[in-house]
Formats: sequence, structure tokens, C-alpha cells
Amino acid sequence: MYIWQSEEWPHWRYDLASLADLMAEVSKKQGLLLGRLADVGMALRSEASLSALTEDVVKTSAIEGEELNADSVRSSIALRLGVDIGGLSPVDRHVEGVVEMILDATSNCHELLTRERLFGWHAALFPTGYSGMSKIKVGDWRDDSNGPMQVVSGPMGRQRVHFEAPPAERLKIETQRFLDWVNARSKEPPLIKAALGHLWFVTLHPFDDGNGRIARAIGDLLLARADGSPQRFYSLSAQIQRERSAYYDILERTQKYSMNVTEWLVWFLETLSRSIDEAQNSLSGVLYKARFWRHWEASPFNDRQLKLLKKMLDGFEGKLTSSKWATIAKCSPDTALRDINELVARGVLRKSESGGRSTSYEIVEF
Repeated sequence: MYIWQSEEWPHWRYDLASLADLMAEVSKKQGLLLGRLADVGMALRSEASLSALTEDVVKTSAIEGEELNADSVRSSIALRLGVDIGGLSPVDRHVEGVVEMILDATSNCHELLTRERLFGWHAALFPTGYSGMSKIKVGDWRDDSNGPMQVVSGPMGRQRVHFEAPPAERLKIETQRFLDWVNARSKEPPLIKAALGHLWFVTLHPFDDGNGRIARAIGDLLLARADGSPQRFYSLSAQIQRERSAYYDILERTQKYSMNVTEWLVWFLETLSRSIDEAQNSLSGVLYKARFWRHWEASPFNDRQLKLLKKMLDGFEGKLTSSKWATIAKCSPDTALRDINELVARGVLRKSESGGRSTSYEIVEF
């Protein structure tokens, strides 16, 4: 039996006393993060928010196996937030759709969540009306014309059903009850409400596709309300992506167990706690970049050097060699080597101590 078939549905039960210490720990971490951000100035807060939102958009799609270009996502968000990142990357309409949904969920977190708003998010996620090669019903609830909505895995003919959602004829009543709960003042602590909102929506699974991404956006909306700030500085979706297998396991267990969802709430709060820890590390990176540019503000760099230094500060994957420099900067190998040697001579870069067939370079820490 799935939880939506329970006679208690949708009256959630949980042991609040066993969650109290965990909620207090998460709230303390939220406060410490926001307190640290309060002292860094508007520009750095915007940079930290841009970083968190970029990760949120990229990772919420990655959970579903869809890879978005991080530079395109960053450019799209920066344009909407008015953050100058020194050059924009091309953005396709699919990236724009995910960005629009996440920004609407967080920036407008205090607005009512309505059926029309959810339909708008869904239409933004699937601008062509297709999910992959399959035509889907966009901007409306599913109708189950191809059979019940099931979450399955495995090869055709040997598929395993992990979950079956409520039948389509129940969706009008079920979704309205959910939306009334989201928009009402309720007795649940705000962090608990965010966790329940995520679980409730993904259990209804009201769309042909995109339910996971929209459930996480609803979670972000409720977390923004809990924080009392529409500006985001941590990404729960990114942490869920890092722990994707555990996420699907706890979701399946919860949806097949009972209306006592304490285990789900513990997992959600612990994952949220780890996401805030990651945000502290990301903020350290943002602050380091700010110190770096202040340190070298009197030292001119050419456009190629600026481009590569920004990439390195944003977390360049792998080793930076002169050949990679030439490829990224679109210049000759000789020009790339001159650029690098100049930065080495000025103390900006140094040769990496790690071995390899090619010499690689890293930023000198100060």
C-alpha cells in the first residue's frame, strides 16, 4: 500500500520531539551563514547568491539525468539578477525555463502558490511540448491516458515499479488540498513544512514529467519562507544530487510505509544541514576571489589572462596546461606560453608540484 491509499492520508504524523535538536542545529547553521554574509557587502552577497542559484539549477536537472551547461545557467541568472560577471555565455531556452522556475520560486517565495503558477513552471520546463522524444501534456495535470503514473527502473520487460501515484481523477481535489496547505498558516515548523511540501507534491506526481524538479522548487520556496529571505545562499538540490541514491531510497521507503514520516524528516534535515556546510565552503571561495582581485587590482591583465584566471578561481577541472590555455583562450601555443610565463614571473601563477607528462600551473595562494 502506498501512503496516499492510507485512511489517514494526507494527515502527516511525525515525532516532533525527536526532531527538535536537529531543527535547532540547522537553524543555528542558517543563522551563522546569514550572519557571515551580512558583513561582506552587497556585491559579495550577490556573487554568493549567484553561485548558489547556479548550482541549484544545474543540480536539480542533474538529479533527473539532464546535464545543463553551468556557464549558460550562470549567465542566465546573472542577467536576471543584474549581476555583472564580465561577459555572458549563450543561453538556450531550456536553460531559461529551469532558471525562470527556480527564480520565481525563490524571489517570489511569499506569493501564493497556485495551480496557474505551477502550470507556468511546467510549461517553462518543457517549452517544446516534448520530454525527450515523447510528447507530453504541458501546463496541465496528467490524464493517465497511457496507464497509471508509475516510477520505474530497469530494462523494458523487466522493469521494477518503485511507486505508483494517485489516479488522475483524484488530482483536482488532491492538488487543491495541497495548495491550500502550502498557502495557509499551519502548525508545522517552517523547516518541517518545507520537507513535507517536497514529499507531498512528489507523492501526488501530478504532471507527465518534471515532478521531481517542481517538488524541489516548492521545497526551495518553502525554505526561502523559512529563512525570511528570497535570496538563496545554499542549495539543497545540489546536496540531494550528491546523495541521489540515498534520496531515492528514502523516498521509496517513505511512500510505501505509513503516514508517520519521521524518518523522511530526519533525512531531509540532515541533508539540509550538509548543504549549508557546503555553502560555507562556497562562501569561502567567493571571499577568496574577492581578496584575489583586490590584491591584484593595480596589476593589469590582458583579456586572455582575465578569462583563464576567472575560470581557475571558479574551480577549473583538471590540470591547467599551456595547451589547454591555448584552446580555451583561442590563441596559439606560443601566445599561451607567453601569457603563462608572464603570470609566473609576476607571482600570480606557479608550476604545480603534481607530476605528469605536461607542465601544469596553479594560482599562488596568498
